[in-house]
Amino acid sequence: MKRFLFAATALALSASAFAQDAYPSRPITMVVGFQPGGGTDTVARILAKTVGDSVKQQVLVENKAGAGGNIATDYVAKAAPDGYTVLLGNVGSLTVAPHIVAKLPYDPLRDFAPITMAVVFANVLVVQPDLPAKTLAEFVKLAKAKPGTITYASSGIGGAGHLAGELLKVVAKIDIVHVPYKGGGPAMQGMLGGQVQAFFATPVSVGGHLKSGRVRALATTGPKRAELLPDVPTVAESGYPGYEAMNWYAYVAPAKTPKPVIDRLHREIVKALAAPEVVELLKKQGLEPSSSTPEELGRYIKSEYDTWGRVVKEAGIKAQ
Repeated sequence: MKRFLFAATALALSASAFAQDAYPSRPITMVVGFQPGGGTDTVARILAKTVGDSVKQQVLVENKAGAGGNIATDYVAKAAPDGYTVLLGNVGSLTVAPHIVAKLPYDPLRDFAPITMAVVFANVLVVQPDLPAKTLAEFVKLAKAKPGTITYASSGIGGAGHLAGELLKVVAKIDIVHVPYKGGGPAMQGMLGGQVQAFFATPVSVGGHLKSGRVRALATTGPKRAELLPDVPTVAESGYPGYEAMNWYAYVAPAKTPKPVIDRLHREIVKALAAPEVVELLKKQGLEPSSSTPEELGRYIKSEYDTWGRVVKEAGIKAQ
């Protein structure tokens, strides 16, 4: 009996090792929590092709929009831990949601295996061209004169754009109204359709609309000016020193995904992020490739989880 159990265990381990060595043997799905056209979707599609070419398997991008990315995040948390379903998550669903959603169906610190950081970047505050505000100071002055009347869009509750807006409300002592959308693409359409007056947007979502004059940029949310928008000042240099609200996208897999599979995913995604053509495409969108080790990403997510937990409490942000 013992000999049989030993043989069965050895066979199972051998099969597992073979499966990992053969990985990937079928298409991989990159899940995105927002509709097409926004920053997360754009990054996923750029990387999916390069990773797919390298591993000689299709890498599909699946959009599961809703709840600020939480629907997609929960879907991946409950997926089989085999490396065939991964999430390109962001600051909202991986670090902020637990602090603003009472019954979040997943735990970002427990339910995922970190793979690598993908990109880090600042958002940009854009407004309607007919809004009588050409600077952040004028925007704040207008908001103070008309409290509760200026609306601002974001890609979803708890996302970087939402946090950027709430931070501005706190530091500038203004009352502006948050309007969440199911991604940066729909939020940009809402902006262009005149449904909202301002938008804390990713550089990807803004695209050519700045050049065409359909929106006006007032400030960026990072510690320094964005390479893509060198003439646009930061919020910090516009009168609010210390203000910073960076956005980031990172790859994670379901917890208990075998380490050899995580290592392969990490190797392929990091290689893709360093590919000259990928770097060029991302930088054209105002996105900075920024890979990491799985361990570094795990520590960073925990740090962001703690930081934004304090911010959410101080700002009184609630799920809407």
